[in-house]
Amino acid sequence: MNNTLPKNGLRARLLPKKQDLDRFSHDNEMNQGANYEIIDPEENKVWGYVTIDNTQRGPGLGGIRMAPNVSLQEVNRLARVMTLKNSAACLPHGGAKSGLVINNPAFYKDRQIKTELMEKFSEALFELDQYVPAPDMGTDEYDIQIIYEHHSKKLETKVHNRGGAGRPVEHGGIPLDEWGLTAHGLFAAAMTIENLVDNFKLNNSRVIIQGFGNVGCPTAEKLNEKGAVVVGASDINCALWNPKGLDLNELGKIRKLEGGLSLYTKQVDKRFCTKKLDWLLEAPCDILVPAARPDAITSKNIDRIDCRIILQGANTPSSKSVEYYLKHRRNILSLTDFIVNAGGVIGCAVELNLAKDSSYANKVEAKGLRAYTEKLVFDTVSKNVKEIYKRMRGDSIFRDTATELAYERLKNQEVWL
Repeated sequence: MNNTLPKNGLRARLLPKKQDLDRFSHDNEMNQGANYEIIDPEENKVWGYVTIDNTQRGPGLGGIRMAPNVSLQEVNRLARVMTLKNSAACLPHGGAKSGLVINNPAFYKDRQIKTELMEKFSEALFELDQYVPAPDMGTDEYDIQIIYEHHSKKLETKVHNRGGAGRPVEHGGIPLDEWGLTAHGLFAAAMTIENLVDNFKLNNSRVIIQGFGNVGCPTAEKLNEKGAVVVGASDINCALWNPKGLDLNELGKIRKLEGGLSLYTKQVDKRFCTKKLDWLLEAPCDILVPAARPDAITSKNIDRIDCRIILQGANTPSSKSVEYYLKHRRNILSLTDFIVNAGGVIGCAVELNLAKDSSYANKVEAKGLRAYTEKLVFDTVSKNVKEIYKRMRGDSIFRDTATELAYERLKNQEVWL
């Protein structure tokens, strides 16, 4: 267990490549990735993992996840999602991901301890010039800034693309969460699908948000502006359901307080405690937004899901087999994570390009940074949803078609920035 800081910097140790690939799989043609253990060389202790999955479109861009149970398998899977996400969005980046296995709560709560950890982690990341880190679960913009400043000293310049994206605004970063860029992509998908699916309208549609956080909350607000009624919402504390609608103003005010949605004072028909939070997923609605954690929808609850459209705010909230069953047995369309929740990584790509291309920076400045970025997110997600929906045939599901599209775009260098 990693409970105390290493004495010196961490290092990246390359792991052997897998040799048991399926010759008929896309993985075979993409077998250029690399896995690393992040180690304390003095103690020979593993602190985490980095996977650089693919760099065909550019350096691998992906977040740093910090949690007690991060595994190499999880980092592998998330890095592949980033490859597909960046490729489908026609960004000049490949896919990567990293994870730190941290058990001690002090590493999360004490800024000084976390700063020291990030400084030591930066030593390992500097060795990996094809990895561009970004914030993810357990990390934030200040952690990325620490890495950026470490690399600046090493490179002897403050202008570079090695130190990551999603930095603080005062250091040239784009406020990904404050602007709700991931939510803006989900909103774009909903707006687009309204024009593609028969008898489906956002106005008066019923919405349930699992995970009323930095993605779920702005998604609810944006859909509500188009006339949708948010009938259910949950966080780690409580799940609320009222078929007449919840008060979004109150939810927005309490969501960051200790106790979160359990502090909600308005009328509800159902209130579920922590052991029954997932029951909310089974409440009737038109749009279900799983925005909390992986594997929210499984074989255990698949027959009780009662909606028309699923907007995947979280990464991998369901498996391919579950989505096949939903579409062909339940007539429920699930819009794939790496297509519809790409708003955050699009914002990161804009931030990185602003720093290295002055003519691009001038173009963006003339249009306004937020307006430009939001339009790019909306247009990218909308275009991809239309293209994938148009391509779907027979037994195919949205995820299969989206994956084929992403692999196609790996082979070209078209950029949508």
